[in-house]
Amino acid sequence: MLHPPASPNPTPDRPLLWDIFCHVVDNFGDVGVLWRLSAAMAARGQQVRLWIDDASALAWMAPGALAGEWPGVRVMPWADADKASVCSALPCADVWIEGFACEIPPAFVAHFTNRVSAEDSVARPVWINLEYLSAEAYVERNHRLPSPVLSGPARGWTKYFFYPGFTPGSGGLIRNALADAAARHAHPTSKSAKGVRQVSLFCYEPEALPELLTGLGQDGRPSQLLVAHGRATQAVRSLLARDNFRLPANLQVEYLPTLSQTQFDALLGRCDLNMVRGEDSLVQAIWAGKPFVWQAYPQTDAAHRAKLEALLDWLQADSAVRDLHRAWNGFCQPAELAHWTQTLADAGGRWASQVIDARQRLLLQDDLPTQLLKLVDENR
Repeated sequence: MLHPPASPNPTPDRPLLWDIFCHVVDNFGDVGVLWRLSAAMAARGQQVRLWIDDASALAWMAPGALAGEWPGVRVMPWADADKASVCSALPCADVWIEGFACEIPPAFVAHFTNRVSAEDSVARPVWINLEYLSAEAYVERNHRLPSPVLSGPARGWTKYFFYPGFTPGSGGLIRNALADAAARHAHPTSKSAKGVRQVSLFCYEPEALPELLTGLGQDGRPSQLLVAHGRATQAVRSLLARDNFRLPANLQVEYLPTLSQTQFDALLGRCDLNMVRGEDSLVQAIWAGKPFVWQAYPQTDAAHRAKLEALLDWLQADSAVRDLHRAWNGFCQPAELAHWTQTLADAGGRWASQVIDARQRLLLQDDLPTQLLKLVDENR
């Protein structure tokens, strides 16, 4: 029987106050991860101020967050961190987190470093640079390394690099409700339903999209493609508008509205196959314990190839699954992919077992909030 890791360090006399900074770049991945982190810390009794420069996605991602209806989390406009009048009215946080290497506004740093210097009762916050997720070897090498601040008002202070990851030497992952259920039961994932195969599609604009839709129609089983709002919907509609493409008769396409994180996680949990993209949905696909195909964020220098291969190595994926991922990410010609239909038809078999095995390995490790609390406790 699998047992979850031990509980985090005992809660201090008062909840810690966390300032988490989020600079939204694109595709909602940054706000998605940092909202999950904020909510996870609040669920552990912590208090969080989430400073964000574009909070619009939270309206559908976390209903109630913008209205202050999420206990323990206060969403703050990024611009307010530059205002002395706002900072003066706030207590100094115990922890600063720069999400994905964004930089805390200099006026904010200056205000609170001055307060730490002037008031004996105000402690220096633990300053953490939360990095991007990867299965590559550099993650374990760089995780928890200190970085001295060499200039500016915080000169002489120290930041700590914190790398999320999949291995015991990394910072771990944020769990969701599916992960918590998996920690309580050895195999909580439901079996694939007979009849209609449900496939979720959350992607950028993969060149192999025609092959995916065609492949879903080749084994004779009725399939339903559940297409996420945004770029995935645009990509599918663009494909279906082409004169040279015909949708298989046994494939039904349904376009989804925007989903909250809870709704999205539940979607992955009930589908037979999940096509996911970026970092946050990759983690949720693993927690769902269902077969998935991941599309890494495309980079012009193909740097995402190393990221993809490292993940496949950690997953211990077989050759058919590796070929499928490479084709989906544009690293081989889709038309030459002999395993495409075979792998899709086998979605409930070998690949499902490999995903569940990978999830079990993760559940034996401390999750990301637990490790953050330990790092803070060691450096306060």
